[in-house]
Amino acid sequence: MPPGKEVAPIPRTRKAAAKPAADKTPDLLKIVETSLDDDKAENIVAIDLRGKSTIADYMVIATGRNSRQLAAMASHLDQKLTKAGVKRISIEGQAQGDWVLLDGGDVVVHLFRPEVRTFYALEKMWGAEMPSPERLTAVG
Repeated sequence: MPPGKEVAPIPRTRKAAAKPAADKTPDLLKIVETSLDDDKAENIVAIDLRGKSTIADYMVIATGRNSRQLAAMASHLDQKLTKAGVKRISIEGQAQGDWVLLDGGDVVVHLFRPEVRTFYALEKMWGAEMPSPERLTAVG
């Protein structure tokens, strides 16, 4: 090392990234729930994943009647979350329309047709109460 040049020491411990002053996750959850309600989603269930998983803070599961409704709900959520400042929103399954997954970072949304939701029963995996099968398959 040349004289007069100082090298900063290598940190031995890594500091956790600072949390933003205001946690916006509850606001995002409210945006998701309101959007789904406005789009006539059925059996909306929000599961608090904090302390259970690092994939997200909340998982929202909802049912739509058909693939067109699921695609529209996902598109509306994408627009509203983008407007709220969420970056890098990922949407999977929109073309197939049986199960659409929207990853908004702190909030992950699963949109299902009724029979697909019953088959996968994601609520059971997280210990949440699943809506009764009659409510999932009843024609409204």
